[in-house]
Amino acid sequence: MPLAQIESLDHEGRGVAHVDGKVIFIEGALPGEVVDYASYRRKPSYEKAHALTVLRASSQRVEPPCPHFGTCGGCSMQHLNLAGQTAAKQRVLEDALWHIAKLKPEQLFPPIAGTGWGYRLRARLSVRYVASKGGALVGFREKHSSYVAVMDSCAVLPAHVSALIPALKNLVDGMSQPDRMPQIEVAVGGSRTVLLLRHLEPLTADDLDRLRGFAEAYGIIWYLQSKGPETVTLFHPVDARLPSYELPDFSLELLFHPTEFTQVNHGVNRMLVRRAMSLLKPRAGERIADLFCGLGNFTLPIARCGARVVGVEGSAVLVKRAQENALRNGLEAQCEFAVANLFEATEESIAALGAFDKLLIDPPREGAIALVKALQAEGGPRCIVYVSCSPATLARDAAVLVHEKGYRLCGAGIANMFPHTSHLESIALFEK
Repeated sequence: MPLAQIESLDHEGRGVAHVDGKVIFIEGALPGEVVDYASYRRKPSYEKAHALTVLRASSQRVEPPCPHFGTCGGCSMQHLNLAGQTAAKQRVLEDALWHIAKLKPEQLFPPIAGTGWGYRLRARLSVRYVASKGGALVGFREKHSSYVAVMDSCAVLPAHVSALIPALKNLVDGMSQPDRMPQIEVAVGGSRTVLLLRHLEPLTADDLDRLRGFAEAYGIIWYLQSKGPETVTLFHPVDARLPSYELPDFSLELLFHPTEFTQVNHGVNRMLVRRAMSLLKPRAGERIADLFCGLGNFTLPIARCGARVVGVEGSAVLVKRAQENALRNGLEAQCEFAVANLFEATEESIAALGAFDKLLIDPPREGAIALVKALQAEGGPRCIVYVSCSPATLARDAAVLVHEKGYRLCGAGIANMFPHTSHLESIALFEK
């Protein structure tokens, strides 16, 4: 087998080596290690491979505690300790800012990190009935495959949800059409655990009785989805309250529907919101925009700090939820909300929102290129806090803010929202 000395990690957590002039991306290998490997994809300029044997191990290598690691595609970095994961993600952010935008932040913020296990309060579990494997499979898909991994637990799910996996398998096995139930979504909030069952055929009376019995036995809330997202309905208990999460630093509780976007890691989200407020420094008398506001994750803390805030979001459903959360927390007088497609922002549409002292931007992976291009180069907000789930689009948008709109990149750092995966959240501060 060929040998490789690993030089670095790429943005997907793979070891990077050069062998005979070709770049080799090796899963399961860490910087400083010597490994032998087997390639599973070969291209003229690069190969993708699996590490077979680690001949010289990194001091940051750990034994993955999950028995499904390597087969399940949910995690890719359990073999690297948490400190190493955080440092690697910080380098990914720095590399993106430099290679894409030719920018170096004036300050690197301390990384935001929390627990590595039991953190994932939202998940989409695949369901597949495979008679040759003993019946229903419930879990994440295998790496590089559409097959569902054979698993009875998951260390990144909350312990009580992980413990439900065998029971969910038995539940699906006993349903009338177990091969027509492709997915179960999980949403945990406060003391509530919601399971949303996607079913492709009508459920029988016996199926519904089974679901009710499962809910009573395990203390969960069932939602059902028969077709598109508009068909999601609460099933049992019929009087169940929506799940919620808290931001205790700001004395806030935010309710959410199980299908609405919230961060999967409530602990790291609390720290991220705290960091955002420390950078934005909202004050009474200021008017601040929260763009891509969702259900108010940053909007309400801004208002709690005393500023007037305008939350803008493309989803009318999320805007309605944000308004309800503002009312519930006694902040409706300081908040206003608008529905707008910020991916199609123009100078005119942004100007129509009025003048702002500061901005907070928290877009999805696509970033906010139309929005940042629509900002005025002269005047405008003196401070922008940009929260991102994609280092590449953050870097692209940062290039516009700095090279075209007159901002400085004062600082940037990462939040390890998804331990043991290559995904990372980041936050950056721009000032005029």
